[in-house]
Amino acid sequence: MGNGKRTDSPSQSEADIDASDGTSDERRDARSVSDGEADPDDSTVDSVPSEEGALGTSVDESLVADDFDPETDDDLLGGLDVETTDEIPIPDRLVDQVIGQESARETVVNAATQRRHVMMIGSPGTGKSMLAKSMSQLLPKEELQDVLVYHNPDDGNEPKIRTVPAGKGKQIIQAHRDEAMKRDRMRTFLMWAIIALVAGYAFFIAKEFLLGVIAVGVTYLLFHYSSRGTNAVIPNLLVDNSDVDTVPFEDATGAHAGALLGDVRHDPFQSGGMETPSHDRVEPGAIHKANKGVLFVDEINTLDIRSQQKLMTAIQEGEFSITGQSERSSGAMVHTEPVPTDFIMVAAGNLDAMENMHPALRSRIKGYGYEVYMDDTIDDTPEMRRKYARFVAQEVEKDGQLPHFTDTAVEEIILEAQRRAGRKEHLTLKLRNLGGLVRVAGDIARAEDVEFTTRDHVLQAKQRSRSIEQQIADDHIERRKDYELTVSDGAEVGRVNGLAVMGEDSGRVLPIMTEVSPAQGSGKVIATGKLQEIAEEAVQNVSAIIKKFSDEDISEKDIHIQYVQTYSGVEGDSASVTMATGVISALEDIPIDQNVAMTGSLSVRGDVLPVGGVTHKIEAAAKTGIETVIIPKANEQDVMIEDEYKEMVDIVPVSHISEVLEVALVGESKIESLTDRLRTITGTALDTSSDHGSPSPSP
Repeated sequence: MGNGKRTDSPSQSEADIDASDGTSDERRDARSVSDGEADPDDSTVDSVPSEEGALGTSVDESLVADDFDPETDDDLLGGLDVETTDEIPIPDRLVDQVIGQESARETVVNAATQRRHVMMIGSPGTGKSMLAKSMSQLLPKEELQDVLVYHNPDDGNEPKIRTVPAGKGKQIIQAHRDEAMKRDRMRTFLMWAIIALVAGYAFFIAKEFLLGVIAVGVTYLLFHYSSRGTNAVIPNLLVDNSDVDTVPFEDATGAHAGALLGDVRHDPFQSGGMETPSHDRVEPGAIHKANKGVLFVDEINTLDIRSQQKLMTAIQEGEFSITGQSERSSGAMVHTEPVPTDFIMVAAGNLDAMENMHPALRSRIKGYGYEVYMDDTIDDTPEMRRKYARFVAQEVEKDGQLPHFTDTAVEEIILEAQRRAGRKEHLTLKLRNLGGLVRVAGDIARAEDVEFTTRDHVLQAKQRSRSIEQQIADDHIERRKDYELTVSDGAEVGRVNGLAVMGEDSGRVLPIMTEVSPAQGSGKVIATGKLQEIAEEAVQNVSAIIKKFSDEDISEKDIHIQYVQTYSGVEGDSASVTMATGVISALEDIPIDQNVAMTGSLSVRGDVLPVGGVTHKIEAAAKTGIETVIIPKANEQDVMIEDEYKEMVDIVPVSHISEVLEVALVGESKIESLTDRLRTITGTALDTSSDHGSPSPSP
């Protein structure tokens, strides 16, 4: 803006000029704004809370029981003394409703204060869109503008752009329409007067009826087509901010080029007085509607590279011209003057979003803004439990049709948040999925026409809202029982029950078969079952242990490892312990107890390392009828299985492959000499007294 291009239309009315007084004072230099420079008098600073406690408002302390001691009491509600969520007040501001994400919330407030761009990277459902929308409540609306597009009498294909304070646009449009109506009335009066004179002369004086009819028709057509041009003086209100309560928030996620950058409608009539003026065909894009507000683009990497490049230009220049996006449309001939695009950009996505993101666009955001990584979990504290109770209340109020939850129902939701975190003493921050559980439970209660949603409704919802992966896994378990593919009793050589996860919340039993045979050439390890890269590397690590362990010369043997019916492939190295146990069983001809299942990564020195999804894996083993589950010692703190499975399985935490063999193999004398020899050969790479929770779990 401020480039001198936006001039008033020569035909604008006096009301137009009066309504736009002081417009230039409302404009800011677009380049300065895009670089994040804030006006010292900007009222944005006043709109942001000055007190630290105002951000992320805690649940009212008056709702906490007087005798609650956070050091000793393990109340699932964090000491809240309420009977239903109806008693829990909800903050007005969205930024205070976000659960967890302390760093991200502070960044959003700072970005709103300084008008900085933000990029949020993290798992889906962790609050990225909610934080972006909260920025629209933190920015001032005093600077909002209406954008008008005028016909250019010098070049119809280059409409003129003009900005005025919010609310003035409609006044200007109405002033132009009033003047056009006056002109139309005068023109209509003149037309009928001339028609009356022509008709009177032709019919009563010249007595030429045919010529009279023709003359009247020609007169009418001349006036009609000449009046069409007068509509061009009425501007088009491109962006209207007259009735908004907060600054614009535009979600341009997945928008095509026209919806994002603006477009010009195609006009099939290009001549004969029937064409639509080009300025009336101009359509704003999300970048123009977000002027003085927030533009949010989730999954930023899904935008094509040209759109990303143009988006970067709009950010950098603070203005962007609108043209037709289709090369074959008449709109491609139209190219407006630059339209203001003074917005705050909030880009979001998963970790892979950075790979396909235009490097210059990311550099622009990073250089003049913030990059934020969204947490997946948060510490399980009494204060956070109270906020999760408020989260349930928020979801109920947001839906508007659900019965409020009882205290025991909220406790079950918090227990599920603990389970889904996958870490001891943590709560999940993937709240979109947790909110889905709240809504399903509320729907069940509403269908029963009861006053409140109870714990029983939540338990029913947990069953009904199982993910597709969990439903498939449960179906696999039933089918394997029918065809006896999963064995949970007896002992077999070279066959071992592994455990795996599908998706994020479903476990399954994964049988692995191993066999040792004479090699036709040099010996090798052969693994089948659509193994992905990490799983293949795990096979190599296991083979290193086997080579070091075996007394026999395995250079002349082929070791076959088969993942049974893994049609979707195998990712990760959590079956390393399972493979090693199966191969050692086959080499030594020692049976494996089929009532044992196991999971764990394995170092080349034989140490059992932590993996992910242990809770779901244990539950899958229990559903199958397996009674003993071996897990890494480091994962012992992460086990959060449902009460119904606790009596069904015996969980054995281990730190070394020798401990796995002691539990899994059958045959006391052979096992003792075998494990002693294995300990001597492999040693222990990790200090078992140290914290094994530090390595990142494998899937």
